[in-house]
Amino acid sequence: MAITPISEPSPPSTTAGAAPWHARHAVWQLGFRPFYLLAAVFAAISIPLWLASYAGLLTGGLQVGLGWHMHEMVFGFALAVVVGFLYTAGRNWTGLPTPHGAQLMALAALWLAGRIAMLCGPGLVPALVEWLFLPLAAWPLYQVLHRSGNTRNLFLVALLALLALANGLFHAAVLGWLPLSLFVPVQAAIFIIVLIESVIGARVIPMFTRNGAPGSTPVASPKRALVAVACMAAAAIAWLAGAPAWLTAPLAFCAAGVSLANLLAWQPQRTLRVPLLWILHLSYAWIGVGFALLAAASLGLLPASAAFHALTVGSMAGLIIGMMTRTTLGHTGRPLKGGRAEAAMYWLVQLGALARLLAAVGPAALAMPLLLAAGACWSLAFGLYACVYAPYLWRARVDGREG
Repeated sequence: MAITPISEPSPPSTTAGAAPWHARHAVWQLGFRPFYLLAAVFAAISIPLWLASYAGLLTGGLQVGLGWHMHEMVFGFALAVVVGFLYTAGRNWTGLPTPHGAQLMALAALWLAGRIAMLCGPGLVPALVEWLFLPLAAWPLYQVLHRSGNTRNLFLVALLALLALANGLFHAAVLGWLPLSLFVPVQAAIFIIVLIESVIGARVIPMFTRNGAPGSTPVASPKRALVAVACMAAAAIAWLAGAPAWLTAPLAFCAAGVSLANLLAWQPQRTLRVPLLWILHLSYAWIGVGFALLAAASLGLLPASAAFHALTVGSMAGLIIGMMTRTTLGHTGRPLKGGRAEAAMYWLVQLGALARLLAAVGPAALAMPLLLAAGACWSLAFGLYACVYAPYLWRARVDGREG
């Protein structure tokens, strides 16, 4: 079944006409609107909060420890964007309405309640409030895909279910129900999100490049994309299972090599003058870098944090800011063209990724200054998105269509 590009809006829906006025507001018409805005604001605030706690400057009752930081960047920030993206893509793929109006308001409120719950500290009720968001968000997506017969994308619901499982394991470990390191479920969730990025990226990056970079002839190989995903999944399982280095390292190097081979076939050199494209290519390249660093970490050559921050800050955040800008422009009726603000966001994220990587592998004396630099770049990037794009997300489409 062919997939409608995410940058092309689907036909207007007429199902929300009877909703209350506040539910008919433009921000509640499609999933990307509230979740992108909430995620950007949360991203801009959360990293300075974590760095203040890390530096010993944060006092009071807020529970902003390492566990909070790891959890919230993945299960809070990243999943808000994933859900917003999939709701938007799901309507394009199926022609059926995904959550909007009051239902979307309730899901956004539940996500926000989860962020507040995580700040209040461990406990069964806060854990349940936070955990419920993902299952309740995944169910409407499953219904839409199932009703439309769009079986090709049902695997995404399965991955969301695995993310919910990982989140549940995290909370069980915090509550003392499982003798499990908090790193395991968080790292598992990172790998799952990277798999989602890899699959979606292999579908849309070559298409976007062909349509947006004059003279480009990117080659998309479904077989090579499948091999890349298989290698990534195998390397992830080996790492999480604590397999010996002689197994984990080759699998991770294989994942890195096939991922970068995919990228080279998409002609990234043709995108240097198109910010909306080069950010996707550069961010996808961090997947290969991340798995190469994972191989090195399995051999004891580098700390694991180098690999996981390459995958999260470099790849995940880079693809997130690239797709957030692109889908917002396309689905608010604006031209798909990045300007100075977009380029600034993209460079800030990439500079932040580089600074965070250097903080993990460089001299200990430079670690804190580099962490501060990385945090500043991150917060500025997503704060800039929130400032520039909030009016786009809040107001109706400029072309008068619904969405």
